[in-house]
Formats: sequence, C-alpha cells, structure tokens
Amino acid sequence: MPKWLQSGRRRDMCVLLAAAEDGELSGQRLKTRLERRYDTRIEPKSFYGALDALESAGFVAHREDGIADKYSLTEAGKRRLRAQFEWMREALGEES
Repeated sequence: MPKWLQSGRRRDMCVLLAAAEDGELSGQRLKTRLERRYDTRIEPKSFYGALDALESAGFVAHREDGIADKYSLTEAGKRRLRAQFEWMREALGEES
C-alpha cells in the first residue's frame, strides 16, 4: 500500500477534497472540516505537513487565490482514493 494511504488523516483529507462542492477547498476550510470530523484541534504544522506530503506525492494540487491557497485532488489522487474505497467496500462485503 502506498505510504500516503497508511495515514488516516491523509485519507480523510482526500475524502473531504473529493466531496468539496466546487472540487477544491482553501487550506483553512479543509482544516476546519477535518477538525469537525475528528472533534479536536489539529496543530497547523501537522496539518500542513500532511497536505504538503500529499502535494509532493502528486495526489493534491494547490493554487493561490488571493490570500488563500486552494487545494484539490489530482487525477492520481482521485484514482488512489477510488482504489481505497473499492478495497474498503470489498473488505466490508458490500456490493459495487
């Protein structure tokens, strides 16, 4: 399994990006949604480290939009997330 999938935080960040209404989220909005999901505060250094790792691996792209950085899944990120989803579906005995 690729290392990026071994991190639940990274997986969840990709899920939230995939679910974004317009296909992208600002870093702060992504962090806020993840904190709500976990019901805890995430240290910015830890959060942005995970986001940078996803970007370095080619699974997340970012662009500057004024003072905010916007993040979205790349095609490679979408494929890996879909593969993870299919694996989970199979493991749970769910039909496709």
